[in-house]
Amino acid sequence: MLKIDKLHAFYGKSHVLHGVSMNVEQGEIVALLGRNGSGRSTTAKAIMGLVDAKGSLLWKGLQFMGKKTYEIAHLGLGYVPESRDVFPKLTVEQNLLLGQKRSGQSGRWSLDDMYTLFPRLKERQHTEAGVMSGGEQQMLTLCRTLMGDPDLVIIDEPTEGLAPKIVELVGQYLQTLKARGVSVLLIEQKLTIAMDVSDRCYVMGHGSVVFEGTPAELRQNTYIRKEWLEV
Repeated sequence: MLKIDKLHAFYGKSHVLHGVSMNVEQGEIVALLGRNGSGRSTTAKAIMGLVDAKGSLLWKGLQFMGKKTYEIAHLGLGYVPESRDVFPKLTVEQNLLLGQKRSGQSGRWSLDDMYTLFPRLKERQHTEAGVMSGGEQQMLTLCRTLMGDPDLVIIDEPTEGLAPKIVELVGQYLQTLKARGVSVLLIEQKLTIAMDVSDRCYVMGHGSVVFEGTPAELRQNTYIRKEWLEV
């Protein structure tokens, strides 16, 4: 579905990504791993048209390099940023409804689905998003993206700073997406959850891919883990 080839990205004169190549197939969870500053978040932003980039980005065979972010979203790519950008003065339900691709258009996800995935959102549906906890805002951001009915979701550090119980719910959320045929590119520092839910994984270092394989292969590769992942 998503094929990235020789992707370079820049912040001004700073060259951050150096020829990144990877792919995500339908219904697959792919983990993108690496230390802070390795280029993982920049890869996500480059895919979504949020930073200067060059190279090849193919979505279902269509070249979309150079398209605007909203155009990329309408192709069927969802993006959950690390910053948990909610609309603070709007309620939970209003935030979710804003995520719909087109008003009144029915997709594979409904409000009831969101409340089933995260019952806490049902309890807080009339609460302003700005007064919610970080974990609740993360749930809301994940679900608002789904309301746009994407075929692939790029999720940046969904478990950062969350309590273990919420991390467990996020893991269940990811499995639900896979069960419904939604592909996931998961950027994550917690190796445990990433290795448990992903089908394949890439490891990045200094703006390049340094490993590609299955979680089992990564577990066995002591050199890659020590050199590029472990602190």
